[in-house]
Amino acid sequence: MLAVVLLSGGLDSYTAAALARSEGFELNALTVHYGQRHAYEVEAAGRVAAALHVRRHLHVRVDLRGIGGSALTADIPVPRERDLTTPGIPCTYVPARNTIFLSLALGWAEVLGARDLVIGVNALDYSGYPDCRPEFIAAFEALASVATRSGVEGERFKIHTPLITMTKADIIRRGVALGLDYRLTHSCYDPGPDGSPCGTCDSCVLRAKGFAEAGVSDPLLLPR
Repeated sequence: MLAVVLLSGGLDSYTAAALARSEGFELNALTVHYGQRHAYEVEAAGRVAAALHVRRHLHVRVDLRGIGGSALTADIPVPRERDLTTPGIPCTYVPARNTIFLSLALGWAEVLGARDLVIGVNALDYSGYPDCRPEFIAAFEALASVATRSGVEGERFKIHTPLITMTKADIIRRGVALGLDYRLTHSCYDPGPDGSPCGTCDSCVLRAKGFAEAGVSDPLLLPR
């Protein structure tokens, strides 16, 4: 079984890909260079893809800096030590990012003859992005059936979201059980010049919370 997995180099996409592989999927990894603030996550995606022994790792460039509107693609400060219970969508939301990413994955899947897409979205321990919710995934799956030649010819695409109802701690526990090396990953939105995590952006805070609740030390923070 062939699948296309969106691979960012983060903890979630690594775990989602590994879970798909454990279910027998042969993985084709897609990493999107979208004009994000730094290249560390792209480098991490390469390490993760190698560890997963993916069939092929495709890099696609879609520079979203021209659109902007996000602290990850424009000259907007990344929030630090934000109260994650505050309602609303934070400025680290990248407009329509997962719609764009899944569209690219869908196109590649159709060319490969794959009907399964994997994405590591999560709707529990996350920053409140609208394109990480089950409603979005269901809507995109319906779109795929009418937006592709394969769909109108009667084939169905399935978007796998194995992490969508897990807490970050649950995700980490599953990854540890699978033997994943989280030293390979990168999560920080705004790392230091050497790639070290800032420790205070939403992504760092959620990662730290997940490792603490899982009772596991984050290998990125251990002395080397």
